[in-house]
Amino acid sequence: MAADRRIVIENCSIATVDAHDTEYPSGYVVIAGNRIESLGAGKAPEGLENVDRRIDATGHLVTPGLVNTHHHYYQWITRGLATDHNLFNWLVALYPTWARIDEQMVYAAAQGSLAMMARGGVTTAMDHHYVFPAGSGDLSGAIIRAARETGVRFTLARGSMDRSEKDGGLPPDFAVETLEGALAATEATVKEHHDSSFGAMTQVAVAPCSPFSVSTELLRQGAELARSLGVRLHTHGSETVEEEQFCKELFGMGPTDYFESTGWLGEDVWMAHCVHMNDSDIAAFARTKTGVAHCPSSNARLAAGIARVPDMLAAGVPVGLGVDGTASNESGELHTELRNALLINRLGAHREAALNARQALRLGTYGGAQVLGRAAETGSLEAGKLADLVLWKLDTLAHASIADPVTALVLGAAAPVTASFVNGRQIVENSRLLHVDEEAVARSTREQARRLARIAAQG
Repeated sequence: MAADRRIVIENCSIATVDAHDTEYPSGYVVIAGNRIESLGAGKAPEGLENVDRRIDATGHLVTPGLVNTHHHYYQWITRGLATDHNLFNWLVALYPTWARIDEQMVYAAAQGSLAMMARGGVTTAMDHHYVFPAGSGDLSGAIIRAARETGVRFTLARGSMDRSEKDGGLPPDFAVETLEGALAATEATVKEHHDSSFGAMTQVAVAPCSPFSVSTELLRQGAELARSLGVRLHTHGSETVEEEQFCKELFGMGPTDYFESTGWLGEDVWMAHCVHMNDSDIAAFARTKTGVAHCPSSNARLAAGIARVPDMLAAGVPVGLGVDGTASNESGELHTELRNALLINRLGAHREAALNARQALRLGTYGGAQVLGRAAETGSLEAGKLADLVLWKLDTLAHASIADPVTALVLGAAAPVTASFVNGRQIVENSRLLHVDEEAVARSTREQARRLARIAAQG
């Protein structure tokens, strides 16, 4: 939409998730071009020019779009497998299948993953893709193409693995890259696809997979590469007790100390999971402003444990929410994570004081934007920020009798998305994607899942 064209949204509840948690029981939002021009209580200002559309949002809550900080899209075509395994056994069971993916499969899986998130209120997404079988095609390009078609703001975390079974790692030998090959391909991906400008729709991060699938040199040189290119860094960290034991046996230290020794703590870094963190680990993350992608559903699915999110927040650690790969979170959408973050953390030491509904919403919006390095652009509803926002319908049977709209959104059933805007462009209407054929995506993902299963069975 041209910068001087406007959309006016009125008669809605608004949760801005700004620094003061400003809320309006009945208010308006004015979108001009790809930015939020103004918002506030009551009716929109009189005399606005070039208004292309007015939306009567009675019965709706408007929030910032949800921000997903950790995912593996390719897993969309291996859902429902190894459902009773812990992390290491789950990985060993699935790596031989994942190592046979190709560009066609990855594109279909990315379409499915993105579609499920976008129709459920995600406006900023990421994908940590780290499996690059030889001869599999342009996997990074396929993922980015799917994100562009869906219309979401997107970060590709270009992953890599070079520690296979013969080196004491978990992936099979044929599923990894060389150190030199991984670094070269990562650098090429950043140079081809990363956009550092304000409002960028596509960014790239450097993302070696995990301590048990990459060499120390890949971590160290990966960090150096990311900082020389001016991009962010992402990896898995402290997910399970088995990982902690692995690091102590192989490196003589726990995961956080190991990451610090390789240059992997800093305000340009975010890590997935961080379930098994002691006080000194949390202090190190807080001191360095290293971010965390909290994935409560996946952590429960794999019996990894309960991350100390209340303690991280109290210490000043940036924390966002992640879906994680859909082979460990079959629902594949982020609204579930709002609810599960609140409920699962209340099973921990802080009990009912662990998190409240507004803290959960902040994790899924502003916290995620912080973790991805985009809090100046999105994650809250403020004049001048990008027009990434969602209209949640809360006047139906599922929510109408819940007095507080934020509580209804977080603790209630998944709320219908009447409209979702990214960069001022509507991508969802009445919980349906506007720019992608959902039925065609469903058929394609089913076909590619069956094709992958056949190929994996043939060995």
